[in-house]
Amino acid sequence: MLQFTRIAALAGLAVAAASATEVSAAPRAESALECGIAADMAIVAHSLAREQIQRAKADTIMARIYDVMQSDRGKELMKEILDTAYGASAAAGGTSGQKFAEDLFATCMKSGGDMDPVLGKKL
Repeated sequence: MLQFTRIAALAGLAVAAASATEVSAAPRAESALECGIAADMAIVAHSLAREQIQRAKADTIMARIYDVMQSDRGKELMKEILDTAYGASAAAGGTSGQKFAEDLFATCMKSGGDMDPVLGKKL
């Protein structure tokens, strides 16, 4: 079921990326399903960071798991999540992966897809 959910959300990311007419600084989720995929990415990224996997290798692992290479929005979202997971406070043992994912999902759902408050970008 989770694999199907990932595939469906990534397909949605690809379709949305193809139809986007405006490029923003950070991607916005366009559905609850995409918020869920972002939360899932957050758990994986946080786990990779906590295990001190080299960032380049983490990028490769995440791209393979989430198959985002055909979607600029998907790649950007993955990068933003990895940047946050590998950030200074996270590397110092800041918050748990569960908390990171919950915060990202809740923010995404409450803000209509805007994850900037959790990912750290201010527009």
